Amino acid sequence: MTLSKDELEAHWMPFTGNRQFKNDPRIITGANGAYYTDAKGRQVFDGLSGLWTCGAGHGREEIVNAVSSQVANLDYSPGFQFGHELSFKLANKVVELTPKGLDYVFFTDSGSETIDTALKIARGYWCNRGQADKTKFIGRIKGYHGVNYGGVGVGGIEFNRTLFGQTVEADHIPHTLLEENRYCRGMPDYGAHLADKLEELIVLHDASSIAAVIVEPLSGTAGVLPPPRGYLHRLREICTEHDILLIFDEVITGFGRMGAMTGAGEFRVTPDIMTLAKQITNGTVPLGAVVVGAKIYNTYMENGGPDYMVEFPHGYTYSAHPVACAAAIAALDILVNDNLVDKVKQMAPIFEDAVHSLKGRPFVTDIRNYGLAAGISLGHYPGEPARRPFELGLKCFEKGFYIRWGGDTIQLAPPFIVNTDQINGLINAVGESLDELS
Repeated sequence: MTLSKDELEAHWMPFTGNRQFKNDPRIITGANGAYYTDAKGRQVFDGLSGLWTCGAGHGREEIVNAVSSQVANLDYSPGFQFGHELSFKLANKVVELTPKGLDYVFFTDSGSETIDTALKIARGYWCNRGQADKTKFIGRIKGYHGVNYGGVGVGGIEFNRTLFGQTVEADHIPHTLLEENRYCRGMPDYGAHLADKLEELIVLHDASSIAAVIVEPLSGTAGVLPPPRGYLHRLREICTEHDILLIFDEVITGFGRMGAMTGAGEFRVTPDIMTLAKQITNGTVPLGAVVVGAKIYNTYMENGGPDYMVEFPHGYTYSAHPVACAAAIAALDILVNDNLVDKVKQMAPIFEDAVHSLKGRPFVTDIRNYGLAAGISLGHYPGEPARRPFELGLKCFEKGFYIRWGGDTIQLAPPFIVNTDQINGLINAVGESLDELS
């Protein structure tokens, strides 16, 4: 399939340099297993599992059949005041796979929507508790929480905020990307003390004004920043001590990527609210979920007025869409039945060794990894921190490998079904491309 320049023009593409792309388009036409097919008919290894979404690989027959059958049987069902069986089945499955104590699931359509939903849940919770002044949020520098106004506000990536003005009331604790931890394998030993910076912000704003702290257990979009040992535990302690909700954004870390069902499970810290998306349907149909504990859910129920009244005035036309639910149930069944979490655990050390073999290659200034996720920082062109990762990404694509570039990093996240030869091929392509950069 060939598209003309005029045909390309109408689509304003997300997170894309539209001018460059439309002069040199990279068109994907198909996908199967761990590979994409591009418009030239080439097989391109999927080095980011879609957008951290397709860990089970592309074209899974179980999901195709579930979606096809659901479209034929019930293509849409109103989510307001009416329900369908699959949403309840999926909610129970999500509860089974997330940490004990997170027992109620609110469905959305994307990661960005889950974040704004979680923030509204947090504010509404405190209002129902008679503490309506608890409206502020604490995020983290380099944190990424989607692109809706709430998520941009609590996020800590300046590029995503500069153009758009005032968002929600938010402050930010420091990131954990430290010089002392360069080229660390897995969780750094140093850096847990940075969690105590939250205490300083609590003194500044007072706990009576803070609704929640929101962090990714592992920051993905910032370039894969594993948490220092003890860091998340300390955040949990501080939030509990000061009666502040803790939100884990697990849009990337949820369902397998860390070698556990969730980052909370892997790092053994349970938040009050968890957000999920991406891997929940293996990327096939948009779906997100916010999972909360009984204290939050019951507070809404107890303050909802007569039982016919809406307790939480929030939701989306496509919340718990029946086709998305069918896809998610099939995708999570694959995750469990194919033991993909164990597969990630098995392949993670192989991936770690391969990624760290790039140390010493041109322009590489740091490498970080956990599970099947890795970030590589590159030295800057003067005044152009994003240029070299962009050039590296294009060179890798020319060699038949899709990777993610953003800011001054590239990110690698192969599918859970990856094998050793595919890992080595990916890393060799990255290394050769680094050698070719100027």
